[in-house]
Order: sequence, then C-alpha cells, then structure tokens
Amino acid sequence: MAGSGGPWGGGSSDDEGDRPEDKGNQRPRGPRRPGEPAPLPEIDELMRKGQEKFRVLMGGKGGGYGGPSGGSGGPFLTRNTILLGALAVAALWSFASFYTVKPEERSVELMFGRATGTIGQPGLNFAPWPVITAEIVPTTGERTTDVGTGREGALDSGLMLTRDQNIVDIEFQVVWNVADPEKYLFNLADPAGTIRAVSESAMRDIIARSELAPILNRDRGIIASDLRTAVQSTLDSYQSGINIVRVNFNRADPPRDVIDSFRQVQAAQQERDRLQKQADAYANRVTAGARGEAAKLLEDAEAYRAEVVNNAEGEASRFTAVYDEYVKAPEVTRRRMYLETMERVLGKMDKVILDGVEGEGGVVPYLPLDQLTKPKPATGGSK
Repeated sequence: MAGSGGPWGGGSSDDEGDRPEDKGNQRPRGPRRPGEPAPLPEIDELMRKGQEKFRVLMGGKGGGYGGPSGGSGGPFLTRNTILLGALAVAALWSFASFYTVKPEERSVELMFGRATGTIGQPGLNFAPWPVITAEIVPTTGERTTDVGTGREGALDSGLMLTRDQNIVDIEFQVVWNVADPEKYLFNLADPAGTIRAVSESAMRDIIARSELAPILNRDRGIIASDLRTAVQSTLDSYQSGINIVRVNFNRADPPRDVIDSFRQVQAAQQERDRLQKQADAYANRVTAGARGEAAKLLEDAEAYRAEVVNNAEGEASRFTAVYDEYVKAPEVTRRRMYLETMERVLGKMDKVILDGVEGEGGVVPYLPLDQLTKPKPATGGSK
C-alpha cells in the first residue's frame, strides 16, 4: 500500500528523513539491534574536537568551529603564538650551539664535518649549530693498552722469540694520552688497536735482538725505555696525535708449559755460576800469590846483583887507591898492608904474640899476658 510506511504501517516514506528541514530535528537513534555494526564517528567532528583542544593548549577559547559561524574562538596563528615559537626555536638553537669543555678536555670544531683547526679551551665555548659542531676529546687523562697472554682475545700475543732461540712470555702495559685532538680524531680509525699493534711489533723486534737471561733479570728497565721510544717514533710518523707516557713491564716468564723445567735449568745454571766464581776466586788467589813470590824473587835477585856489583866496584876502587899509594911509598904501604891483614886474620883470637923477641929469656915468665886483654869484672860498688 502506498504511503503505508512498511508492513507495520504508520511509518514515513523513505525520503522523509532526507529533507533539509528535517536534518536538524532527527531524534537520537535507539539502542543497536543484535548484530548491527557500531556507527562510525563523523570525520568533521573529529577534526573539530582536535582543533578545539589545540586552541585551548595555545591559550585560545574553545566552543566553536572557528570562522564567522564557528563560535567565539580566535584565529589559529596569533601574534603571541608566533613569538612563543620563535623563542622556543632560539632556545633550542642556543642549547645546541653553546657547549662546555672541562679542564681535562679539549674540543675540535667542525664546519660541515671538516675540521676548522679551532681547539676549544676549558670553559664555555660557542659553535653555531648546524654550521659548526664540536667534538670533545679527553686529553690529560691517562689511558692504558694491555699486551700479553690472554689479552684482547689473543692467546699467544705475549709469546716472543729471543735471539738465543728461547721463547719468553711477556705481559706489558702502554700508558698514553692525547697530545693533539685534531690528529687523534681524523688520522687514526682505531687508536687503541693501532697502539696495541705497534707496541707488540716493537716489543717483538726488541726481544728478537736480546737474549733470554737479561730479559728475565736485569734489562727490563732498558727494554721498557727502548719500547717507549720505538712506539712514540712510529706513532709520530702516523701523525696520530698520541703521546706515550710510560711503559709498565709487568711480567717476563718462560711459557707455562715448560716453566718447571726452565726453573730447574736456571737453578743448575746458578749452581754452575757459583762454582765457577769459586774456582775463579781460588785461581785469582793462587795466581796473585805466585806473582807476588815471583816478584819477590826478582827483587831479591836484583838486590843481590846490585850488592855484588857495588862490592866489586868498591874493591876495585880500593885496590886502585892502594896501588896509587904503593907507587908513592912501597915500603910503608907494604908494612901497612901486612898489619891490616894480620889484624883482620888474628883480631878475634885470644892470644898474645910477641914479634921480634928471640929466645925465652927476653920475656918475664910470670907476667900474665893472657889476662891483660880480658875485660875487668864489674865491682859491686865504689868506695
């Protein structure tokens, strides 16, 4: 039936709700029927609510759609909004442009990623971002690079061959800092790895020119000094901007697999050296005594030779002098020589000889001539 509005009647026609005058008077829909999908919100409504919330956040008033018929809300971009945005951008730019350098740091300024040669000093520095940026590098702090067995995943990095065909297990530490931040940033891709490789190579060269015993005992300080010089020279040739502060020679031992046998060999060598030193001391003592005795004999022989020569020269001189006197007065000289000879021969004899007395009657028989030559005994006291 026309205009019946459906099987239940009393309903309006299909076009009734589409008239313009009825769009604002539509009644709210009732509850959804089972199985009916939920209605989608209007896109314009969502946009309107978003604009209202944004106006509230920016200091405007809500309640309208905007424009002449949209309520009491003002325009979206106001003078205050532009000023706040400009201040925010300036604050962000200043935050990105000003930076602080600590006393133990230096900064390198870059213009579009290329170094400008400007080194930032400690304190507040300015680099207008994004044209100029800054890289901060710690310079005074000491850094360490370890080289040795079990370090950095290299299980045999400390095993090195000596000149006398021995293997020594070495562990040392290189202490360094940054001397030139610009060279440090741009000339080496891996500074720590470069230092480790250069240090290990230089140490292998030094150990290959040394023998095992000095490495284990007395030459550690010399090796550390030579290593520092060699590593610094190589890094300077790379223009690395790195300064080697010192080298800590931590350990130098035989390989772990043979350390017990090596200690036995060392003990045997020390015993050999001890016995050799004792033998050398005995040899030096005996040799010194023999040399002293030989020198004494030589001195005695020289003294005897000088004595004999001097005596002979003296006797010859005396004979010459006597001969000269004999030529002058032969009888007197002959008599004198006779008397001196008899005095020398008979001077110590306890006997009295009377020369020139003939027979027995010329001497008084009772005269005690033998007592005249004897010394008188000492008396007990004087009267």
